[in-house]
Amino acid sequence: MDLFEATRKSNMPLAERMRCERLEDFLGQEHLLKPGSLLERAIRADRLGSCIFYGPPGTGKTTLAHIIASTTQSAYAYLNAVSSGVADAKKVIDDAKKLMSLYGKRTYLLLDECHRWNKAQSDCVLSAIEKGEIIFIGSTTENPFVTMTKAILSRCRVFEFKPLSPQNIKTGLLRAISDKERGLGNYNLEVTPEALEHFVFISNGDMRTALNALELAVLTTPPNPNGKIVITLETAEQSAQRRAMSVDESLYYDILSAFCKSLRGSDPDAALYYASRLINAGCDPLLVARRLVVHSAEDVGMADPRALTVATGALYALEKLGLPEGRIPLAEAIIYVALAPKSNSVVTALSAADEASKQAEDQGIPPYLRDNSFKLNPDRTYKYPHDFGGWVEQQYLPDKFKNARFYFPSQNGEEKDIIIKKTQNNRQKN
Repeated sequence: MDLFEATRKSNMPLAERMRCERLEDFLGQEHLLKPGSLLERAIRADRLGSCIFYGPPGTGKTTLAHIIASTTQSAYAYLNAVSSGVADAKKVIDDAKKLMSLYGKRTYLLLDECHRWNKAQSDCVLSAIEKGEIIFIGSTTENPFVTMTKAILSRCRVFEFKPLSPQNIKTGLLRAISDKERGLGNYNLEVTPEALEHFVFISNGDMRTALNALELAVLTTPPNPNGKIVITLETAEQSAQRRAMSVDESLYYDILSAFCKSLRGSDPDAALYYASRLINAGCDPLLVARRLVVHSAEDVGMADPRALTVATGALYALEKLGLPEGRIPLAEAIIYVALAPKSNSVVTALSAADEASKQAEDQGIPPYLRDNSFKLNPDRTYKYPHDFGGWVEQQYLPDKFKNARFYFPSQNGEEKDIIIKKTQNNRQKN
């Protein structure tokens, strides 16, 4: 490595320098990489096909892609979908064809932020993926089933990444502190246990966030009279721009649980109290607001559909206003959701429908419900409800579930006034 390369690497962010280079050193995603798993076996055997890594930022998607490419007997090219286009992809494909014909060597195309490619850009690699001229590995924080073309998805296996565990984050931080070649090991450095725990907590499962905060703390803290850089909890708070929670991890989850159960139990005083404890202890108030949105649908649901609107309105207001003003609409929503009549019929209906859908296998959709827009002989047996005054008896579920019911209204709040359609009555009789 020459002087210029050494200088370039030393100027890289800590998170970039500390990327793992071996599968054995990779942190997290045990559900994908445990010994004997499909992904682990495919990587070690150099038989991994085209795939997409999907999950939150800082969870190792790009790092694993680089490990795969560098540990196999293949060449690889790296592109970022934000700054690359069709011409870049075609050049990679042309080079890959030459390598394959001359040396029998495969090429990995690593595409970061792959959801940013449009249809034309995606289509340009389809043939190369199909013929095996390149092995495509895309990484994205967006749901690929929504943001990517079906043609690409049909040729790739999707692996979902999870947020890293606190222990994973802690291990990564300790590696960075001790590593003399890529990390901070050459500094005369001391990170107090409280500061380390704070970096772990604020990361929220994102290794990049934790390492960036640690690096900022080290680079901006002057040495003490003994020449040592000491990172205290106060320094960690300033570097992360977030105050440390004044409760331990166990108590934090206990308070959050008490907040949720108070909402479900219709006690607005207790819900406000626990929400305030969380926020005053340093918890992100948006977490409280997001839990409130979930409970407005999970525990109130159709008994008062306005609860979801109130909760999402409070979340939006909190995002726009920040603290302290944002706590007022949040408190209003907490009181509303706590006092609203309760029904969990939405959750039970969802669970029942989800279970049925997993049993569906290849159960066909009734022909008259299919999309006939592009068919030469459209099915004319569909009964358009508006031609019959707004409702007409008609089977919508597949034959296997034609008499099934998933949604059962409760007798609480507005839900007791819901009129059950004639078809539902007939199903109940059957």
